[in-house]
Amino acid sequence: MSGFRSGGTRADRADVERRLATASRGAELLDRKQRILQRAIEGLQEQADTARRAWEEQAAAAARWLRRSAGLDGGDRISAAAPGEAAAVQVQWGGAMGISYPEGAECLLPNAPAAGGSSALSYTAAAHRTALQAAVAAAGAARALLLVSDELEATRTRQRAVENRWIPLLQEQLGAIERKVAEQELEESLRLRWSAGLM
Repeated sequence: MSGFRSGGTRADRADVERRLATASRGAELLDRKQRILQRAIEGLQEQADTARRAWEEQAAAAARWLRRSAGLDGGDRISAAAPGEAAAVQVQWGGAMGISYPEGAECLLPNAPAAGGSSALSYTAAAHRTALQAAVAAAGAARALLLVSDELEATRTRQRAVENRWIPLLQEQLGAIERKVAEQELEESLRLRWSAGLM
């Protein structure tokens, strides 16, 4: 580890003990973060599933109305009913545990032109507007789920690195230092006894 002194002094032992305590605390915090993220993912998964089902239902309804309108009005009238401007998306960002993710997404639709043609054309335009709004909401929910899931995986990876690599390495270093310190203390004790003429 960077900054680790390879000697065998009491200061080295205190340094490694401090690093080991920090690594252990870090592993505990990462474990806590994992549990919080897992609970968040469960809620986000439910939201994403609900939003996806709503979008699929709205898209299916829009497709049905489009088929009806195509038969009654034809392609030219359908094209004329399309807005002249593009829709825009507004995302509300939020987050937790250091992660930023969409908490909501809204589709800002342009004004619809007055639709000529059959009533099916009006229903088609309305159904497509609703489906587009549902698609944006579903995309925002799916993105939030993806970002939090990625963070959970990264947190698991960091925790495994701390628990399986850094903590064992520090424990090994601490053991080596403690053996070296014990040897030094024994040598010092023998030297003192020898100099006092007790040997």
